[in-house]
Amino acid sequence: MNTRQIFTNAIIVALGGFVFGLDAALISGTVKFISTEFGLGDLEIGAVVSAPGFGVLFALLVTGHLCNKFGRRTTLILIAFLYLFSAVFSVMAYSFETLVAARFIGGLAFTSLSVAAMYIGEVAPPKWRGKLVSMIQINIVVGLSCAYFANYGIVQLSKSALPWVQALAIDTETWRWMLAVEIVPAVLWFILLFKVPRSPRWLVMQGRDEEAFAVMKSMMPETQANQELSEIKRTLAAEGGSSATLKESFKILFSGPAKTAALVGFTIAVVQQITGINAIMFYAPTVFEQVGIGSDAAFFQAAIIGLISLFFTALAITLIDKIGRRPLIIWGLAWAALSLFACYLGFDSAVYEINVDALAQLNTNHELGALKSLEGIIYHSDISFKNALQQTIGSGLAKEFESEILQASTTMNSMLVLVGISSFIAAFHFSIGPVMWVLFSEIFPTRVRGIAIPVFALIASLVSYLVQQFFPWQLSNMGAADIFLFYTICGVVGFIVLFKLMPETKNKTIEEIEAYFASKQLAKG
Repeated sequence: MNTRQIFTNAIIVALGGFVFGLDAALISGTVKFISTEFGLGDLEIGAVVSAPGFGVLFALLVTGHLCNKFGRRTTLILIAFLYLFSAVFSVMAYSFETLVAARFIGGLAFTSLSVAAMYIGEVAPPKWRGKLVSMIQINIVVGLSCAYFANYGIVQLSKSALPWVQALAIDTETWRWMLAVEIVPAVLWFILLFKVPRSPRWLVMQGRDEEAFAVMKSMMPETQANQELSEIKRTLAAEGGSSATLKESFKILFSGPAKTAALVGFTIAVVQQITGINAIMFYAPTVFEQVGIGSDAAFFQAAIIGLISLFFTALAITLIDKIGRRPLIIWGLAWAALSLFACYLGFDSAVYEINVDALAQLNTNHELGALKSLEGIIYHSDISFKNALQQTIGSGLAKEFESEILQASTTMNSMLVLVGISSFIAAFHFSIGPVMWVLFSEIFPTRVRGIAIPVFALIASLVSYLVQQFFPWQLSNMGAADIFLFYTICGVVGFIVLFKLMPETKNKTIEEIEAYFASKQLAKG
């Protein structure tokens, strides 16, 4: 095996995960700034954060067609250009509407994850496929971590009195500098993608066997390349010889031999997102402010979450080809559900009170003087407390100073919540985070994978969009405790379904996995 060539190609393609991570998490630090600058309500904030999640829904409808017609590599190059255009457009946004439009365009590029998984799954040897596809996830969490640390650093710079900070307007255009962090990595990825070869499996489906053989020969011995080429051609011939149409793909997936694979794919696509990972990651400082630790500490805690994500993703990549996909998914999901339940317990026991000490802490701002009328009133729900704040000082001031008021007024087991969130992040990145993309790259037949992977990524993206869009509204109307209880229940349901259906796929070729699912379907028939 030409290890260097295989890993180089995989690393370049997986860099799309890094750009995705930046794009997804940089917005978390801008929420307070843009809501103040543009005067945004809960649903408008949700629209800004979730706009990419909405955009990817449209992109995924055509991604399968683009991958089949123009190839995986060409589609990735187009995606990289969209990331770059969106980043520049976002920095220049002059209104709520233009910022949403810019981020919507960036969402069209979020298909980078499904296309990268498709490409790497098709070029990686079976013994390395788990590690190489999981590199997408580690790039995502590196991007997330860099975004959180960049946001924290820019916030600290904006508070300094350094002349160059003022000259560059970092103190007044803080959120624009946060979003600008994405531009350089997007340019780099766009350039590097021209260096990777086309997918050999796609080339075979196009009847370009000689090109496919040349690509395979650059990554493995000639005899092995010949053997694998013959196996791909044999499997494709048995299935019909070329990429299936959209109608054929759905028939194969939902009524044919791949039916069980489709059910596994659907379950993990929903569970990965409905347990709330993107609510926590994309709104990280906002989530941590609910604990009452203050704005600066919330930004720092978000950065720590990035490090936890990185460590446990690296650990998952180390183990995925040793202990397998099934144990990581099943027991990682159980761990995630327990962690979410701990967060529910922490928020459910919280008490909120404007007492003498709280008034003393908030006394520096005369606009909050009206809070004295709430002195001594105890609230057992964050919803009732926030409603009282809005009625007393107005919704604008309540939102602007929410972090400071919560920090002064909240009594709760904050350590239980912080540990619960950190534990959930660790469990997610140890299991359903990286393993979903590995499974997507493995369980679908070659003939339909160009359609199947984007379709199931579309399902995950739709759930992700709904979670992101409505999280600020849920926080204002359901409260943190009920949100985490809902996430817990979803995790438990996912655990039960996947425990019954999910097979082990490690060290199997795509063709062997396809044969396994076909045999299971025949046995049921």
